[in-house]
Amino acid sequence: MNTEQSVYRKNFSLIVAFLILISVTFIVALFIAYNLTAKYVESEFASKKIYVLEQTIKPYNDFFQNRIPEITFYQGYLDSASAAKYSKSVFNDYPFVKRITFYDVQIGSHHEKKKGLDIGIKSIYEYHPHGGAVISSKKPHAEDDKDFTTMANKLDNFVAVADTTREPTQDEKFKTFYDIQPEKISYLNIPRREEVKRYRELQKDKGRSSVYKQNMLTFILNQYALNVKNANPELYKDVSIKPVVYDPLDNESSNNITTEVAFPGAFSDYKLYFSSPKDYLTAEINRRFMPIGAMVMLIYCFLVLIGWLIYRNLNVNMKLFKLQYDFINNFTHEFKTPISVIKIAGSNLRSDSDLSQRQRMHYGKILDEEADKLNELMNKLLSFTQLENKSIKIKKEDIILEDFVKSYIETFRIKYPDFKIDYKIYGIIDLYTDPVLLGSIFQNLIENAYKYSNPKRRELHIYIRLDKRHIVFSFKDKGIGIAKQEISNIFKKFYRIENQYNRDGSVGLGLAFCKELANFMDGEIMVNSKINEGSEFIVTLPYESAE
Repeated sequence: MNTEQSVYRKNFSLIVAFLILISVTFIVALFIAYNLTAKYVESEFASKKIYVLEQTIKPYNDFFQNRIPEITFYQGYLDSASAAKYSKSVFNDYPFVKRITFYDVQIGSHHEKKKGLDIGIKSIYEYHPHGGAVISSKKPHAEDDKDFTTMANKLDNFVAVADTTREPTQDEKFKTFYDIQPEKISYLNIPRREEVKRYRELQKDKGRSSVYKQNMLTFILNQYALNVKNANPELYKDVSIKPVVYDPLDNESSNNITTEVAFPGAFSDYKLYFSSPKDYLTAEINRRFMPIGAMVMLIYCFLVLIGWLIYRNLNVNMKLFKLQYDFINNFTHEFKTPISVIKIAGSNLRSDSDLSQRQRMHYGKILDEEADKLNELMNKLLSFTQLENKSIKIKKEDIILEDFVKSYIETFRIKYPDFKIDYKIYGIIDLYTDPVLLGSIFQNLIENAYKYSNPKRRELHIYIRLDKRHIVFSFKDKGIGIAKQEISNIFKKFYRIENQYNRDGSVGLGLAFCKELANFMDGEIMVNSKINEGSEFIVTLPYESAE
């Protein structure tokens, strides 16, 4: 038995080691997963700002790439009214445009000894948004307007060197007809190739007096009117527009995490400033970590379940091994005793000494009794197997309960003279059932009551009564009782309770056989017991009468 216990301890230690290993792995996996999630969130905090910038600056890009070039479609024929209409649509679609200056430009040749084109201003208008309408005002002529002068010089230089055999490239257009300054964009409509040729002729022919029209618009922008689209509110709690030179005084001591990205083009003096408290990002890290943690926890629980199943399987195997070990020992003992007695009696019968008639009858009786014991044991095993395989058929017949009970009581009184047995039957005369199966229940329960009782208290009370449509058999003894923790095991096959009254052994089939019989007869068996006070086995079967 020591070998068995040591094996069990080794198996148990292996399961404990397995659980410790997966627990440590679980903790390490959670730690790594959390750190990776934190780094991923921090990386997103630094990289997703570009996406926010793109969404915020998208209206500006549309304005710059699509709406401003629309001026070229007018081919210099914009007037104050059409310029006001154009400005109104711009103000409605792009709130960050706060003022538009329209220059009605005239191009001719210098009559004096000057190089280049004579580019002048016919009139200047300013447009302001006001409640969905446009307020326009005519500015006084300003020869020293820097925006106009810059664009005029660019046009003059372009005409002087332009290749009129082809359209100007995008780079040439951008350098010549756009002027981007902080919070301001100036644009001059792009002349066609024929117009460029005429402008060049004007540069060369000083005597011609032809005048051509061009349109120039200057857009004054307000960066704070941009709609900041925080596309990642889970990362950035606050996104604001700040000057490029902006830097909070308490940046180092602040509990905030910050990043920034500069605007392009006319807003290049400003940036998007992103700020989030550390706790804000920690909450996002925890939110993203929860599904990962739950998945790791699920895997851990699955592995723990596997460990528990392995442990349970080992435990069941050890119990089965113990039951089989006890069964073999007890079964061997049960067979060994009658075989030894038979062998001794047979040897005496074969001896040369003369035996009297009385001695031969005595030995013959011993042989007969021991053979009956062996036969009973074999029949019990065979019957148990047949019950488990459902190969027994119930053969019902009408039995008189009092006669049936008396016959078993008389048998046991003869077998055990010191065994006190009495019975009481309440309101029942006969029962329609299988007498052999019911008799097996009686025999096993009466035998157990005798076997597991103190020699001075060997007594049994049998009560039979009706309970609705069932008949109840109660076998109440004053034996040693059964421990509470053992009650759930006593009906298991080959299970024996270790105590001083079964040292001679039993196979552990009696109560298991009774349970199988009761179930086979559509009934059940229960037990109530207290240590040193006795046990009561209650068998409940369906009641049928021959009538």
